[in-house]
Amino acid sequence: MASAFPILTFLAILATALNAGLFFIFSVCIMAALARLSPAEGAAAMNAINDVIQNPVFFLAFFGGALLSLVLAILGFLQGGAGGWMAAAAGIVFLVAVIGVTIVFNVPLNDALAAAPAGSPEQAALWQHYLDAWMPWNHVRTLGSLAAVGLFALAFRQGAQLG
Repeated sequence: MASAFPILTFLAILATALNAGLFFIFSVCIMAALARLSPAEGAAAMNAINDVIQNPVFFLAFFGGALLSLVLAILGFLQGGAGGWMAAAAGIVFLVAVIGVTIVFNVPLNDALAAAPAGSPEQAALWQHYLDAWMPWNHVRTLGSLAAVGLFALAFRQGAQLG
């Protein structure tokens, strides 16, 4: 298992970097573009994105990053040392700031938006609330992913080994 730790850490770097890029692009341009649309158009576009994103490639990066983070949080804690502690911290940061925030905040907002009747006054009001509430949590996911990338990279650089 000793040789698996750097490989798992490298894979975690890739997975968390993919997530950071995804959340970053929503934070810096996608949501701003959708906010320029009418509420009905913006909500429809976001609902389409939320449908399309549920695919095997996204799930591999998102849930693969979560699984790697969980495994490396445990292994890093057991290993100790600078590299182990950095890997453990990276895993915890990703699990809390990305997975936790997604489940607790972003997904319920997505579900509420999807349930609102298309073109209704309810949807128009919800769309503005959605933009105001969804974006800050997406920024948290962006920064959490970036922090995890950095910490996993430092753990990898430390050459943390189990053994």
